[in-house]
Amino acid sequence: MPIRVLIVDDEQLARKRIADLLQQDSDVQIVGQVGNGTEALQLVQQEAPDLLFLDVQMPEGDGFELLEAVGTETMPAVILVTAYDKYALRAFDIQAVDYLLKPFSEGRFRQALERAKEQISKTQQTAADARLQPHAGTNGKKYPSRLVIKSSGKVLFIKTNEIDYVEAAGNYLSIVVGKDSHLIRDTMQNFETRLDPEHFIRIHRSTLVNIDRVRELQPLFGGEYAVLLRDGRQLTLSRTYRSRLQQLLEH
Repeated sequence: MPIRVLIVDDEQLARKRIADLLQQDSDVQIVGQVGNGTEALQLVQQEAPDLLFLDVQMPEGDGFELLEAVGTETMPAVILVTAYDKYALRAFDIQAVDYLLKPFSEGRFRQALERAKEQISKTQQTAADARLQPHAGTNGKKYPSRLVIKSSGKVLFIKTNEIDYVEAAGNYLSIVVGKDSHLIRDTMQNFETRLDPEHFIRIHRSTLVNIDRVRELQPLFGGEYAVLLRDGRQLTLSRTYRSRLQQLLEH
């Protein structure tokens, strides 16, 4: 089945550009194009689209007010489209699939659309699994699969499973992803709450590691351990945090 898309933008040229790009994709069906929040809400309720291309600033309610009115239970996947980067953190709060800054290239548009397709596919599969197991439920807090951060003047979307480790540096955190590191202003205590504790664990008061990246532990002096990652990098595990890490590695 095609992905049903609703385009919401008060600029006619902006709607046309998105529609022209979508029409090149056989996996997509455009179910409507509107320019204000009131009409958008009516179409969301009427058409139940899989994906919204949503402008932030519009008459008759901005994009965030629209999503609040739609509600989390029936909210489709959302790609925010705006000329401003100041809404990036709010995009994270609503777990937007992507954040397109105008003017965007065709390549950047395709990247956002592919991310949306991937998320929609996972959501549909999860719903199908739930129908097969009607009594199965989820317990506890849900954690985002991607984070929106501001680093070096850029707005970045980072998949949490691609993070190797996080280190505190004064009032900043260094988020290490492969060969790249991104410096953000945050506390370790706050950042840790955004990550799934089944996959990320403190090994030192200033270090948080992705458990899937850990290859082995090697004992050091004074009850500390060297934590060897799969790519050969080495971190230090203090004795205070040792038991929890060992429990996870044994699973």
